Amino acid sequence: MHGIIHTVAQILSPWQSIYSNSKAVSSGITFVHLAGLLFAGGFAVAADRATLRAGRSTPERRLDALNELDAVHRPVLAGLGVIFASGVLQFSADVETFATSPVYWTKMSLVALLLANGYVLKRTETTLRARGGGQPHDPLWNRLRTSSIASAILWAAIVLAGTILNSIS
Repeated sequence: MHGIIHTVAQILSPWQSIYSNSKAVSSGITFVHLAGLLFAGGFAVAADRATLRAGRSTPERRLDALNELDAVHRPVLAGLGVIFASGVLQFSADVETFATSPVYWTKMSLVALLLANGYVLKRTETTLRARGGGQPHDPLWNRLRTSSIASAILWAAIVLAGTILNSIS
């Protein structure tokens, strides 16, 4: 496996040189990565908070919250796309460090959990919206609440893992 990683690093060495030798390039990509995280995570956590508040509210407020949650998915996915693209560029600049880092793979596992949780959240929100918002004690609201809490925790955990990763790379 180390041989494959080394070969990939060799292939990407021109990019690694550009990234490592240009503060403008490395800072720009880091900024784009963090800006994507700020906006995607910010929208998501704000939507999570609104969802938690609406769960036990009036049917109209629940439906409004579900509609808003639906509208937030697009900017969150756009932000995740920016995070992914800039993350690939960062990974490509130091393949040998990241490919062998348990912290990196922990962060990627957290991202996978976030995406899976987002899928559950989206499916649950869609079903509840189709039901006109559902009732406050509908088990789907409990699932949505759990997914919203998990979302906020996962976003924070990803930031923590990224911070640790940055300090060791």
